[in-house]
Amino acid sequence: MRPRPKIGITLGDPGGIGPEVILRALTDPAVRSAVSPLVLGDLAVLTRLKKILKIRLPLEAVSSPRLEPSKPGAIPVWNLSELKPGEIAAREFTPELARACRTYLENGVALARAGTIRALVTGPVPKAVFRLSGLAHPGHTEFLAERTGADDYAMMFVGGNLRVVLATIHLPLARVPRSLSREGILKKLRLIHREFRRLFRISRPRIAVAGLNPHAGEEGLLGREEIEVIRPAVAAARKAGIRAEGPFPADALFGRFHSGEYDCLLAMYHDQGLAAFKTLHFYSGVNVTLGLPIIRTSPDHGTARDIAGKGIADPASMKNAILLAAQFASK
Repeated sequence: MRPRPKIGITLGDPGGIGPEVILRALTDPAVRSAVSPLVLGDLAVLTRLKKILKIRLPLEAVSSPRLEPSKPGAIPVWNLSELKPGEIAAREFTPELARACRTYLENGVALARAGTIRALVTGPVPKAVFRLSGLAHPGHTEFLAERTGADDYAMMFVGGNLRVVLATIHLPLARVPRSLSREGILKKLRLIHREFRRLFRISRPRIAVAGLNPHAGEEGLLGREEIEVIRPAVAAARKAGIRAEGPFPADALFGRFHSGEYDCLLAMYHDQGLAAFKTLHFYSGVNVTLGLPIIRTSPDHGTARDIAGKGIADPASMKNAILLAAQFASK
């Protein structure tokens, strides 16, 4: 039997649902049989929550991420913070919590780059974590790219056989049209082609490209980005041996995935790709960062502080993030 890959899991916001969905995911026999987990976080936070929610899961602090627990079956926790209950329960996300989240992330990246863990699964954090901890990154994706030296990266969302990549990430909608370029879209298509070969072992992935405008511009009547930017990028990709098609009207494109016609969809902006994706996979979707020298996945949801600690958070997305990381790591 192939050994289970060691997967690092960062706690995320200790006051959000991250700790709960991690605990619940790690009670699933399918998850435990697929991975050897290492939680990077705060043992006291997890222990208190485990008692409140009556979750039966043995935890054990380890002084080094390379050590295994002394008790068989226990989940190793690398204790990287000593947060007080009042700090965690605070209604506002505080600088203390931000520093803790940053510590979990930085150590997770370091372990993945050193090969101590085979993949990194990141718990959800609010966008404020970076600003409050002295960083300028708008989100996890940009932070991870900068810390790993990646300059060619993208967000991909996975739910079942549906895989959606974003051409632009965290931009105001008004800035999207002028941020699109032939070179930029071609770069994303090359990245998808390369990463699908590496992660999914699909030799020539079929990529559907969405248009920017309604009806994909209607031949210039509703916008010229398809004619001047997107279509030439797709043509250049095809000339390079990439199986890209489009641009297609985005409103009808998601339905074509049910027939298995494509392996991946490239959306032009955040909500174009994610409105439909989250309708289908709101509780089960996974976020994957393409283009990093490490494997990174995360649940496709936020911190949901309003329901934290109530025992009602759905762990499906976290389970799937861990299992997908294990699938990639095994390959």
